[in-house]
Amino acid sequence: MNAPKRTGKIESIAIGNMTVTPYVQRKLKPAWVRQLYQNFDLDDFGLPVVNKRDDKHYIVDGQHRIEAIKLWIGEGWGKQKIECRVFEGLTEQQEADMFDRLNTNLMVSTFDRFKTRVTARRSTELHIYAIVQNEGLCISQDKIPGAIRAVSTLRRVYTRSSAEVLQRTLRIIRDAFGDSGFEALVIDGIGHMCQRYNGILEESVATTKLNKTHGGVKGLLGRAENLHRQTGNAKAVCVAAAAVDVINSRRGGKKIPSWWKS
Repeated sequence: MNAPKRTGKIESIAIGNMTVTPYVQRKLKPAWVRQLYQNFDLDDFGLPVVNKRDDKHYIVDGQHRIEAIKLWIGEGWGKQKIECRVFEGLTEQQEADMFDRLNTNLMVSTFDRFKTRVTARRSTELHIYAIVQNEGLCISQDKIPGAIRAVSTLRRVYTRSSAEVLQRTLRIIRDAFGDSGFEALVIDGIGHMCQRYNGILEESVATTKLNKTHGGVKGLLGRAENLHRQTGNAKAVCVAAAAVDVINSRRGGKKIPSWWKS
């Protein structure tokens, strides 16, 4: 196989020969495509970036613009050619890395950027992804069992503490609250708790007691909201404090120091 060409060249490519690599591209947003189409100006179209691989041209950057120009052209769009910056022989990982570097603006969602960085094999995102999978969970925006979409929170817990703390956080939430517990605020709060009490928190005891929280995860968040109003502390910190209160208020197992005294 020829080495990938690192310097793109300008070529006219048939739109019908373009496709996307799902794990490289952000999820297509039809509303954004419609908005681009309604305000379409060929002079502002720019140069989409594509990668020629296996006789196909994979869109690296410009997916939404290309969908908009299909609507603008109408019937027969597949045979129409547009100018693109063309690379050749990039792997999916290299495509993902290029997409990430090209898209530094807020139009790329946090979730899409995380997914792209996993494909690009960035160490932090790849490690987080592995931790989630090892706990029988998955990173997804779909409503499926074990799905977590709060990727920025996963990253925050991981980077401020450790892989071990993130693993313990996910296990406790999973076994105490199930899928309903995988909200950003809960992950952040339980992550704070696991970090502070690392080494003294009995995981099985914490899980069993939190599982009996009155009202489940909503009950825990209600307690945290009350603490937030009373103390003015950040909500995630109040989730941690509320979780400690629940653990210490029930019988069995070793109590841990109060959050406010630690």
